[in-house]
Parts: sequence; structure tokens; C-alpha cells
Amino acid sequence: MSDISWWPEDGPPESERLQQLGWDQARNVEFAQLGEPGSVPGRIARVDRGICTVFAAQAVHRAVVPPRFETPAVGDWAAVAAAVPGGDDAVLRALMERRTAFTRQASGEETIGQVVAANIDVVFLVNSLDQRFSLRRLERYLTLGWQSGAQPVILLTKTDLCEDTERFVLEAESIAFGTDVLAISAATGDGLEALDAHIGGNRTVALLGLSGAGKSTLINRLVGEERLRTQDVRPDGRGRHTTSHRELIPLPSGGVLIDTPGMRSVSMWDGDGDGLEQTFADVHELAAGCRFSDCKHEGEPGCAVIAAITAGTLAPDRLESYNKLLRELRFQELKQDKRARSEQRQQWKTLSKQMRNASRPSQD
Repeated sequence: MSDISWWPEDGPPESERLQQLGWDQARNVEFAQLGEPGSVPGRIARVDRGICTVFAAQAVHRAVVPPRFETPAVGDWAAVAAAVPGGDDAVLRALMERRTAFTRQASGEETIGQVVAANIDVVFLVNSLDQRFSLRRLERYLTLGWQSGAQPVILLTKTDLCEDTERFVLEAESIAFGTDVLAISAATGDGLEALDAHIGGNRTVALLGLSGAGKSTLINRLVGEERLRTQDVRPDGRGRHTTSHRELIPLPSGGVLIDTPGMRSVSMWDGDGDGLEQTFADVHELAAGCRFSDCKHEGEPGCAVIAAITAGTLAPDRLESYNKLLRELRFQELKQDKRARSEQRQQWKTLSKQMRNASRPSQD
């Protein structure tokens, strides 16, 4: 069995467990349409090599991922067939539609998106105030958070170790258009009541941030027990890796948290630009006043963005960060187009070969 525990003895009855994980009537309809007799619905809580831990209403299943099966992610809803009812021997039969997904460029040379967490409602972007505070990093995380389809929330943690919390809150708010900025201390409990508006209610909340940002400490506080191991931050300010895998954790009050390993670098993914437009709403609003619709804000006449920088109402670093992320998104889009063209050519080659073989006269 998995080392991830299931509901406590005083937890909800079986009939309510899926709902507390985020199940709803629309999922009921979708599951019925899958047409997988002998399967039960469950939510993927952890993904190991070729094996998934799946929370179902009656059991925790260790489910095999079949060959050539779509890569599952923590937070996915799935149809699971158990060889023995309530047993460990199970297999994934189908994944249900992802409503939202936090995706980044996978490590390595190949252009592949890696789903960090699926079907999330809220993304906590966790930044510790005892680490190097970076607005540019927050902008990157915000862009990916908006692109996921979930609601990002900036958490500034470890306020008990910071002497000027208000300054950092104001700095974060200066780039947080449409995003709450909450300052908390999981160690002391200070500010945690502000999280109530975002957790519970059967919501799924993913926590993303650097190692040592305090994600595990916060989860332990919200769960009400020492569920995850924590470590002190190293003297150089870098966090120690505590979480080594993504994991879905039910909350006593309903809803779930998805903990993720600390990510020192997050490469952009998804070239539609919607997340970038929401993160840099100020730049886009200014750009609408430029003389030319295709203005690149590089000194063209009538550029409202450069005029704002000259007037001191827009920080030069803000435009520089926007351009950097825009270049990354366009580069990713080109790489994805190139890969798609390559795959299409390979498909045509395979099809042409099959047609040639089929047209050859039989040797019999």
C-alpha cells in the first residue's frame, strides 16, 4: 500500500469522500460516458514510475499505468479497475478531462509540457521572506498560474522572521493585478485566517515555490498534524528539499492540497499569452495607447509604454521582465510548431510506406 494515508477514523462517510476530493455532478455524467464497466472513479494522489496511488471512495488503490497510456498527473480524475474489490492490484482504465492544469516545460532537450498539478482551483505561489525576495520570480510564477486556469494567490511566508513585512507586501501588490497578496507565518499561525477564503469548500489548492519556502510547514498546520517532514533553511539562504514528489493531501474540513517539490527554475509553457496579459495588465493597458498596434516598445514614436517609463509611472524592470517572458513564450511556440511539423512528416512517411506495401502485387 501507499505511504499516503486515507481518511482518519472520524473522517467523512464513504458516500461523501469523493465530494470532499472535488467530485461533482458533472464528473458523474462524464464518468458514465466513459463506458468503463467494472471501474470506479478515483483521484490520483501520487505518481511513481508506472504506478499511481489513487484515492477512491472505498480504498486507496495502487494502480498500474498501462503501456502507451496518457501520462497521469497528481490531481487527475481517473477510472480505476481493481482486480479484487478494495485490494491493491488495480489498473488505470481512463483519465477524465482536465479542467485546469499547471504546466511547465519539462526538463531536458525535448519540447514537452510537464503537468505539475491537474484540476486545481487555486494556486498558492509561496515566497518566503527569509529568502531572496524577487518580483521577477513572482511575475514568472504568476504568468504560469494564470495560464493554468486556476486562481493564483501570492503567499509571503515566515513573517515571524521578517522585520519589514509591509514593505514586501507593497512590492508584491505592485505586480499582483487581480491577485491577493497574503502575509502569513505557519510557525506562529499569524495571518492564516486569511486562507479560509481560498481553501476548503472541496477546492483543490496547489502550492508552488522554492525549496525552503515553508510549504510543508504550512500544510502540516492546515492538516493539523505533522504530515510532512520539514527542514531548516541552509545558512546561505537556500532551501533544503523536503518534498521529493508531488502529493495530494485531503484537508479535514474538505478539499485537498497538492504539495510539490521546490522548483528553482520554472520554464514557460503555453504560447497563447493569456497568462502574460493578466500578469502584466498595466503594460497591456499602456500598450493599447501606442501609436502603432504592432509597437514593440523599443523606441518607436508614439510609444505609450516608453512614455510611462520616462514619466516614472512604469518601472523599466517591469517592461524588461515582460519582454523576457514574451520571448520565452514565443520561443516555446516555435519549438512546439517545429515538433508538430516533424511528427506530421513522420506520420506521412509511415502512411506512404504502408500504402506502397499494400499496392505491391502478392508473391503467392
